Amino acid sequence: MILVLAALSGALAVAAGAFGAHGAEGKAAEWLRIGGQYQLAHALAAILAVQLRAGGAAWLFVAGGALFAGTLYLMALGLPRWLGAITPIGGALMIAGWLWLAWSQRRAG
Repeated sequence: MILVLAALSGALAVAAGAFGAHGAEGKAAEWLRIGGQYQLAHALAAILAVQLRAGGAAWLFVAGGALFAGTLYLMALGLPRWLGAITPIGGALMIAGWLWLAWSQRRAG
């Protein structure tokens, strides 16, 4: 299931980036671009984590990417800017994913 979610996350990231490049302006375009970059990178990281048998890291990458990028996408679509206060939680989850991946690989030897 995590691979399906990672693949869908990657697809959404590309769509958001394309919309940011061709259908949005100003701050909205920037939010779509940044969200798309982080979400795509962490969709790929989730796939790698699954291959390295670090499922917890994979879940953190997908959840963090969705929360981080999702709040940016929603603000780009005109929802309230207070959502930006939630964005760092997604970032923290992505960082936790990297730490989990490092820890799991260290344990694997």
